[in-house]
Amino acid sequence: MPRAADQPAPSGMAGAMEPPPDIFDAQALDLEFWLRPRTLSVIRPQSGERAKLLYWKDGEIIESAYQDLCHILRDVNGKETHLIDPKLFETLWGTQAFVQRYGIDAPLEILSGYRTPASNQKLREAGVPAARQSLHMVGRAADIRIANLNAEVLGGLVKSFRQGGVGFYYRAGPKGGWIHADTGLQRTWKG
Repeated sequence: MPRAADQPAPSGMAGAMEPPPDIFDAQALDLEFWLRPRTLSVIRPQSGERAKLLYWKDGEIIESAYQDLCHILRDVNGKETHLIDPKLFETLWGTQAFVQRYGIDAPLEILSGYRTPASNQKLREAGVPAARQSLHMVGRAADIRIANLNAEVLGGLVKSFRQGGVGFYYRAGPKGGWIHADTGLQRTWKG
């Protein structure tokens, strides 16, 4: 599996020491990590929205920030917002907070969040990989990317949280692929 050190270094990390091979294994986290306040920094390329929201503190979801995050993960094509599974936000935050410990301080790019059934069907008809019973349609999935972190490394990290399904979507080009993360059954696939 490629490591973060094999990727271009984010600004400020040039010449940094090579990380150990297990750097992106969330099982190494201590309980204190999960008790910290949770701020999620996201960008939605399709709509140009950016947000940095403190959505969880002292064991409680901050309702206004949760609603804002649900809106950002809305179906931008169908223009419909849906409640997003809080466990999905936990995985997204954990992923971002974990890599920040190693100097990768980029927002999560949300490529797809909630999808209406009609939007999901349009993707299927266009040949885009979208399951008939996609968890995107019930607010339990997101397709994500982090700048300077390839899909293999990002997906390995998301998988190490053991919170649901992880799909690896590899694509050539400067932006590369993306990772599907969901709160369904634990499974892994390549698309």
